[in-house]
Formats: sequence, structure tokens, C-alpha cells
Amino acid sequence: MSDMGRQSLGDKAGAALKPDSQKSYLEQGTDMLKGKADSAASTAQPESQKSFGQQIGDAVSGNQNQNSGSMMDKAKDALGINNNQATR
Repeated sequence: MSDMGRQSLGDKAGAALKPDSQKSYLEQGTDMLKGKADSAASTAQPESQKSFGQQIGDAVSGNQNQNSGSMMDKAKDALGINNNQATR
């Protein structure tokens, strides 16, 4: 379950596991917008008010806004399927 205004862990995983090369432009744009909105919500919500699941999700997805890259991005880089390398 996700916190109010946040993307669920299942949605994040689904978007991350499908390579960008297999997504339509609409899917890529939607994923980008959802990611930006989720990142903004993560920043606005204090850690003390996040559910345990959302804290874990933020750690895995890199929504801690420290520009360190997420574990998911690092895994995609290792597999050679991360097409968002220019944004880092």
C-alpha cells in the first residue's frame, strides 16, 4: 500500500522492469510524470509520516533526492537497459 499521493511499489516496479525501448512514447512520458510527482511528494512528506513500506520504496527507487541514483537504476545500468543515463 502506498501513502496518499504516492505511487505504489507495484506501479514503480512495473514501470522499472520494462525497458524503455519496449515502451511507447506515451508510456515513457507517463512514467516520467508519475516519477516526478512521486519524487515531489516524497520530498514534501517528512520521513516520520511515511509508512514503513514507503520508506523502503523510497530507498530502493532513489526518492531520497540525494542525486545518488536508485538501486533500480544501478541494476538497470548493469543490465544495459537504462535509457535515462542523460538525466543523471
